[in-house]
Amino acid sequence: QVQLVESGGGLVHAGGSLKLSCAASGRTLSSYTVGWFRQFPGKEREFVAVSIWSGGRTYYADSVKGRFTISRDDARNTVWLQMNSLKPEETAIYYCATNRGGFYREPENYDYWGQGTPVTVSS
Repeated sequence: QVQLVESGGGLVHAGGSLKLSCAASGRTLSSYTVGWFRQFPGKEREFVAVSIWSGGRTYYADSVKGRFTISRDDARNTVWLQMNSLKPEETAIYYCATNRGGFYREPENYDYWGQGTPVTVSS
């Protein structure tokens, strides 16, 4: 059984930082493309960042480039999302997921999802 568990969310002031983790069981993340998404109230999930399983490539949404960094810890079977200079409008639930094939920006191309971790950025 595959399970992804996000953690690290919480309350932070605008301009602050948080580091989210996505720990997996039942699946070796180093063999999968792993993405981070976020969901605002009443909105669809949107792409944030992705780590491609081979080659070490990473891609980001334009809105987070230069502030967010996705990385892997294969020994811990974990993917991280370092978020710096957070803005109040980035208050959302953040999810990690593994890609089953297809364009990495599309949530429907991901098969397993974590339960999400809430991030609240106060102004």
